Amino acid sequence: MVHTLEADNIQLEFGLRRVLSDIHIQCRTGEITGLLGRNGQGKTCLMRILYGDLNASSRSVRFNDIFLRQPFRQKQLILFLPQFNFIPPSLPLRSVFQDFGLDFGDLVQRFPQFHANHQSRIQDLSGGERRLINVYIIIRSKSRFALLDEPFSHLMPMQIEQIKELMQEEKNNKGFLITDHLYRHIVDVSDKFYILADGKTHLANTIGDIERLGYARV
Repeated sequence: MVHTLEADNIQLEFGLRRVLSDIHIQCRTGEITGLLGRNGQGKTCLMRILYGDLNASSRSVRFNDIFLRQPFRQKQLILFLPQFNFIPPSLPLRSVFQDFGLDFGDLVQRFPQFHANHQSRIQDLSGGERRLINVYIIIRSKSRFALLDEPFSHLMPMQIEQIKELMQEEKNNKGFLITDHLYRHIVDVSDKFYILADGKTHLANTIGDIERLGYARV
C-alpha cells in the first residue's frame, strides 16, 4: 500500500517578514522527494512544520488524508534528521541501535570501519562518523516517512554514495523528503523534487526548471 504525507495552506511569518505563503508538497512511500532552495528560503522551517515542532500561523499536514496535529509524537509515522546531530554524545553506540530496534551488524556490513566501535560512545567517534551514524539511524528507522535536513554534510564522497544507495534500498519501506546544499546529489537520488522560492513551492518537472526558477545554473 502506498502512503502519502501532504502539506498545504502553510503560512509562516517572523515579525513582518513572511517566509512561507503558498506551499503544497506531497511525499509518497516508495519515493525520494527532493527539496531545493537558496539559503534563507525556509527549507528547514518547512520540514519542521511537517514534523510538527515548529508552529505556523496556518498549516495543514495530512497522512493519508487524515489531519496530523502533532506528527512528531508518532515515531512510527515520521522521523526528522536535523542539521545538527541529535543523538546524545554520551550514549554507547550499542544502546542507540537497541533503542531504535536496529541491527548493529547491518551497519558493519555496509560500513566496516565501525566493526571495532560496538562498545564505543558516540563522543568517541570522529565528527564525520557521528554524522554518518545520525543519518544511518533515521534512514534505517521503521517510520513511514523520514525528513532529512543536510544528510550529506560532513560526509566523505564515498560515504555520500553509500548513503544514496541505502536510501534507494530503504525507499521500498518508506518515503523520504530530503534537502541539502549539495543539490546535485539531491537531483541524482530523487524521484521528484520541489524548488522553494519566494515562499512558494514549485514542482520541478525537468532539470532545466532548476535554472528557470533561479536556483542554480546546470
